[in-house]
Formats: sequence, structure tokens, C-alpha cells
Amino acid sequence: MPLVSLIDRLLMQTQLLPTLAKLYQSYPLADWYPGLSKRCFAAILRSGVNPVTLTPMRYSAASAQQLAGEEAGFKGRVHSLDAFRGTVMTLMLAEVMHLSSMGRAFPESAFWKWVSFHTSHVPWQGCSLHDLIQPGFSFLVGAALPFSIASRKARGQSFGRMLAHAAWRALVLIFLGIFLRSLGKPQTNFTFEDTLTQIGLGYLFLFLLGFASARVQVAALAAILVGYWAAFALYPAPGPSFDYPSVGVPQGWEHLYTGFQSHWNKNSNLAWAFDVWFLNLFPREKPFLFNGGGYATLSFIPTLGTMLLGLLAGEWLRTNRTEAAKLRGLLIAGAACVAAGLLWQASGLCPIVKRIWTPAFTLYSGGLVLLMLSGFYALIEWKGRKSWTFPLMVVGANSITAYIMSWTMESFFLQALDRHLGTAFFGVFGPEYERLLKGFAVLLIFWSILLWMYRRKIFLRI
Repeated sequence: MPLVSLIDRLLMQTQLLPTLAKLYQSYPLADWYPGLSKRCFAAILRSGVNPVTLTPMRYSAASAQQLAGEEAGFKGRVHSLDAFRGTVMTLMLAEVMHLSSMGRAFPESAFWKWVSFHTSHVPWQGCSLHDLIQPGFSFLVGAALPFSIASRKARGQSFGRMLAHAAWRALVLIFLGIFLRSLGKPQTNFTFEDTLTQIGLGYLFLFLLGFASARVQVAALAAILVGYWAAFALYPAPGPSFDYPSVGVPQGWEHLYTGFQSHWNKNSNLAWAFDVWFLNLFPREKPFLFNGGGYATLSFIPTLGTMLLGLLAGEWLRTNRTEAAKLRGLLIAGAACVAAGLLWQASGLCPIVKRIWTPAFTLYSGGLVLLMLSGFYALIEWKGRKSWTFPLMVVGANSITAYIMSWTMESFFLQALDRHLGTAFFGVFGPEYERLLKGFAVLLIFWSILLWMYRRKIFLRI
């Protein structure tokens, strides 16, 4: 008999059960060790026995539905998704260390050049590790949806109630993104290229597609990629006399395309033209002319494609296939997406550009995220090595909190460290390392706050 099953049986036959039952009342079922107490209490409650008095009991249909929802969430729990989410959010929080500046501080160091490249966005074409943070976050939103829908269905929630929650969540994400982007501004900064607003703009569509078949979801993904590509291709390309400096692009900028790919040039494409019209519909300090980084509102459309890749991956992981089969599927899908994105770019038909989220970038970045998830899945689900993931789980369990902290608390803690420890404290290894060490201290403070919340079961949800 497996050890877990033996311990389950012993617990149900000994006086330890009342103590565990009281603990169960104090802590959510989802926080218990998955192989032991969850199964034990699920079996007891299904049998109709009061876990404290060991006498027959009656419980309401609502309680039964809640238990069913918890069981559905437990059975479908994929630890690697949580750990990967923690990794993505940690990479985002690590921006406070300004690792991208180390390459300039040590121009002769190949190591710091490599670190600098992967902790900053590429100017236009291409992709670094830093460029995968937003696709990773968006992908995980899609991957979590099948588990959420299954849990809500098991609790007996109607489609209407779930739809209302999805609409509410979309609106909160949009307005939260605008709120954070408005910090330090004299008035509301209506901008929609932030990670949260991009997810919010497409979330309701993602939710509705979550109830469709895999075939329909794949068809929707194809329609998004081809349709978005065609819209850019049909929009007039900038001519040789286009005034690039007037839209924040240096004349003769080395990243400008010629020929057909010029349809995807910075601040001269369809998405830029849309924002010149759309963003000026809102009250502004001054008329919108261009985004300095080339980011655009319409990127939410291919971002929905990234979320759809996550949705398909999440549904794949919920199947009854073996861990080896699931891992093989993730690897094949990831490699296929990367190859498709590279082929699309090599053909000269669509470059890989994160800042306007081109269809080639959607496939390429989505494929890399799938391959990264495959690594986590292989270690955690396939090989069963979970203990190392705890620091990541602390961050991943409160991803929205981590995101808000990065926007609202970074300056406060940096100033507090200077005030109480002085600048010389972090310059012990030289001025080149001062910002890195100070940022690392802030990162530890962030993690400590998240750990405090994790220990007390405080999770910010939308």
C-alpha cells in the first residue's frame, strides 16, 4: 500500500483527526500538502461523517459545491505553472537592480554585456529574456483559465455569473493599469499599452473562448495572427519622405526597414495611426503624437493570441495523459511556434518585434515561453522535485501584489535605504555596484512582504 494512502487510513482511524479538523477550519484546503490531508478530508466529508465528532452529519448543497470546487482545483493543480509565474514576476521585480546598466559600467566584460542584453528591451527587432516577461505573464493568464473555469463549474456557478466576473476583472485590470501609469502625472494618463490594460482589453474574449473547443480556439488564434498581419500589410507604408523625427524616431535610425517590412516601422504603422486618433479622444496634457518606445494600444489583439496559446497549454495540462506525454506535447508545440516565428521573419513577410507585438513575435515568444514552461514541468511534475520552488511560489501566489509594489513602492524603499544606511553602505564594492546592491536589498524587502502575506494566507485577487 502506498505510504500516503496508509497515513490517510491511519488518520481516519485515530484521535489525531479532531486536531487536524480544527486546523482544517483555520487554513484553506488548497494550502495543505496535496498527498495527505486533502484526500483525507475529502473522503471524510463525502462519507457524511463529522470530522470532529466522528458522527454522521448533514451539510448544505452550497458546502458540497464548495468542496467539489476545491477538489476540482486540487486535482487540476499544476505546481510548475505556479513556480513559472513566480519566476516571471521575480524577473519583473528584479528590474529594480538595473542590471542593464552593468554592461555600460564594464564595457569589456562579455558576461555583463550578456546580462545587460537580457535585462533590457531590444530597440526594435529581436527578443531578449526581458522581452519575454510580458508574454510570459499574458501566457499564464490564459493557462490558468481552464483551471478557474473547472473550479467555478464544480462550485455550481452559472455561466452568467462567471461572465459577469470576467467582465469585472477585465475592467479592473484596464483601470488599474491606467491608474499605475498615471502615478506622478498631473492628470489621468489614458494609455493602454501597459501589461495589465493589454490583458484586460482581451480578457473577456479569452474567457468566452475558454468555453469553445480546441479546434475553435486554434482557428481564433490563426484568425488573429493572419488578420493582424494583413491589417498592417494593407496600411500604407511610410514613403522615403516620411518625417521620422516628428514622431520620435531619429533620421536614418538603423532599425528602420525598407521594402515590404517597412509596414512595421516604428511610429509609422497602423497601430501608431490608430493611437494618434484613439488616444486623443481622451483628456490629455497635450495632444498625443507618438509613443517614445513605439508601443501601441492595438497590441492587445496579438496579446490575446499569446493568451490563447496559454489557454491551449492549460487545457493540455488538464488532460489525463501521462506527465511524459504532456511534457512531450509542450516541447513539440514550443519548438513549432519558435520555428514558425523565425520562418515568418526569415521570409521577409513579418519581423519579430515585441514593441508592436507582431504576429511573428507572438509565435516566437509564445514558443519560448512554452519551452521554458517545459523545463519547469520536467523538473517539478515529471521528476517530482518541488522543494526548490518555495521562494518562487511566494512571489507567484501574489502576482498582482508584486506588480503593484514594483510601481508604487520602489522609490520609497530606495530613499529609505539611503536615508537610514547612507549611500556609502552599498558602494563598498565600488560605485558600479551601488545600484545593483541597493536594488537587491529592495528586492529582498519585496520578497519579505510577499512572504509575510503568504504565511498569513493574504492573497490579492481580481
